[in-house]
Amino acid sequence: MAKEQKIQYVTAPKVDDNRKKYCRFKKNGIKYIDYKDANFLLKFINEQGKLLPRRLTGTSLKFQRKVAQAVKRARHIGLLPYVADSLK
Repeated sequence: MAKEQKIQYVTAPKVDDNRKKYCRFKKNGIKYIDYKDANFLLKFINEQGKLLPRRLTGTSLKFQRKVAQAVKRARHIGLLPYVADSLK
């Protein structure tokens, strides 16, 4: 008789990043996010110009709101684009 074979499915390897996420604003004691500093705000925007979520950046809720407001202000005065094909 044939031996029983174990069926194994090929799955993507798990990528475990064990580094704990932290809020860079709390850690560095930043209280005000300047909307005129476009290079700093680019760290919180993906290639299409969308804001990165908190779960990816590790930013706390309080500062995520401030980042979103700063990005909106920078877009309004023309420092950041609303939509981009290749921003970075």
